[in-house]
Amino acid sequence: MNLIDAIILAIIEGLTEYLPVSSTGHMIIASSFMKIASDDFTKLFTIVIQLGAIFAVVVLYWKRFFQSLDFYFKLLVAFIPAVILGLLLNDVIDELLESPLTVAISLIIGGFILLKVDDWFKSNEVYDEAHPEAHTNISYATALKIGFFQCLAMIPGTSRSGASIVGGMTQKLNRKTAAEFSFFLAVPTMLGATVKKTYDYYQAGFVLSSDQINYLIVGNVIAFIVALIAIKSFIDYLSKHGFKIFGYYRIILGVALLIIHYFIYSLTTI
Repeated sequence: MNLIDAIILAIIEGLTEYLPVSSTGHMIIASSFMKIASDDFTKLFTIVIQLGAIFAVVVLYWKRFFQSLDFYFKLLVAFIPAVILGLLLNDVIDELLESPLTVAISLIIGGFILLKVDDWFKSNEVYDEAHPEAHTNISYATALKIGFFQCLAMIPGTSRSGASIVGGMTQKLNRKTAAEFSFFLAVPTMLGATVKKTYDYYQAGFVLSSDQINYLIVGNVIAFIVALIAIKSFIDYLSKHGFKIFGYYRIILGVALLIIHYFIYSLTTI
């Protein structure tokens, strides 16, 4: 990995982390096309630059993070499933992170779900208008259920934000409310993933070089700036238009990846 690679991956992370299109999937695709080695530092980089995206949420919604202790307890409850499954499936997840084919299939499946999700939960928009307290009064049970939905994103290409937003909508939250709770849940989830990945990196005997530290710093700054813009644009668009455009995008990208994978496989077997 070089500095240009780091900048491109950070832009992709900032743009896609909070969109229901899978930031990890896009970084796997980009890394594959740019022929970035799938080594331990690259895997660490794709996780650690999420800190920049986390900070974007904290800056944009800073008042929410000081509203009550109850807010933090609910985020903790929603975070617990990811902690347990993440520890149990760590090795499996690492293997999946090297598979563009897994990303392609997940993109397509998720795309078809997003094409229908607005119709499935159309009544949520009316429910939330009649119950304006729904956001602040998200129950612990609801938070836990959203946390389990988020775990689906351990499959690359699924989308952490997409899974948790759909999870929120199954609990009668409207699109905007579900998306914002997904943003908040990203903070402990990505922070935990960063700490775990960094710990594993050093436990394996690796040490960051000065260049690698610079890549991480630059990556986080860029991811933060791009995520600020992406979050505000996404919320505005989602509130007015829904998920269909993201569904079509996922399907087109997933099919294109399958075609590319097929041709590459065919050439290598000739």
